[in-house]
Amino acid sequence: MKIGGGAPISVQSMTNTKTADVQSTVEQINALADAGADIVRIAVPDIDAARSIRAIVDAVNVPVIADIHFDYKLALESINRGIAGLRLNPGNIGGAQHVKAVVNEAKLHHIPIRIGVNAGSLSRHVLNKYGGVTAEGLVESALEHVKILEDENFFDIKISLKAHDVPLTLAAYRLMSRTVDYPLHVGITEAGTVNSGVIKSAVGIGALLAEGIGDTIRVSLTGDPIVEVKVACEILKSLGLRQYGATLISCPTCGRTTIDLPSIAAAVEDRLSTIKNPITVAVMGCIVNGPGEAKDAELAICGGKGVYQRQKM
Repeated sequence: MKIGGGAPISVQSMTNTKTADVQSTVEQINALADAGADIVRIAVPDIDAARSIRAIVDAVNVPVIADIHFDYKLALESINRGIAGLRLNPGNIGGAQHVKAVVNEAKLHHIPIRIGVNAGSLSRHVLNKYGGVTAEGLVESALEHVKILEDENFFDIKISLKAHDVPLTLAAYRLMSRTVDYPLHVGITEAGTVNSGVIKSAVGIGALLAEGIGDTIRVSLTGDPIVEVKVACEILKSLGLRQYGATLISCPTCGRTTIDLPSIAAAVEDRLSTIKNPITVAVMGCIVNGPGEAKDAELAICGGKGVYQRQKM
């Protein structure tokens, strides 16, 4: 699939199964794809995981990315087992010769490489230069890794610069977007649980996308990766960047509310969760908000004088 250059923004997630468990990994990748994921990344911590890749990619319908650290041989094995892309840090796989071996194999198989830099993994010399973790340090670190690939005449590159701090992440991506033309993979890393992580991700990813920055996105949450995909798709939908299932409009309650709005809205939301068509349904609590706010909905439930008015708007 195409990334960058005006292509639609893709949604990514990452499995949390043991990759060597092919059946569980395939089942989760397919579930992520059904939820809206365009690309799925898998951890490749050992040779057993790498050797499982062929069986996995043959059983799924989305591109699968290998997440590689420390051992360049795992990258080579992943490429030869049919992986669609690599995520690696050229600085931690054992020196220039190992990087060259991976790049040459990636070029031979037309495999893109994502350079992933996180705030928690900056080198000592970058931290000392900038007095800690800064946007400038994140960008410099990423560009150092990019240069390693460019020196081998490899340019099929994506870049990510992630931190759990939203303002820092925004500043880093803004600076990088002014510096290079490579596609950017956007996210707030280690964002936390659903309660806090959804908010941080929506603010950070949404702000960048609204500025036209970002070619792929991942919402990083502690827990079920299916939730990551659903939140990412909702972020894109809220910005008009993707059609994704039904949209529920429901008003905040006030003293004019004449129906059990929270219960009804929750029930409607649950029923809409399996609908893939881009319809709009409104659940409004009184005659003040109801007719006006719901006028563009295909279906509306409006409270007024204790009566449920269900109508095609």
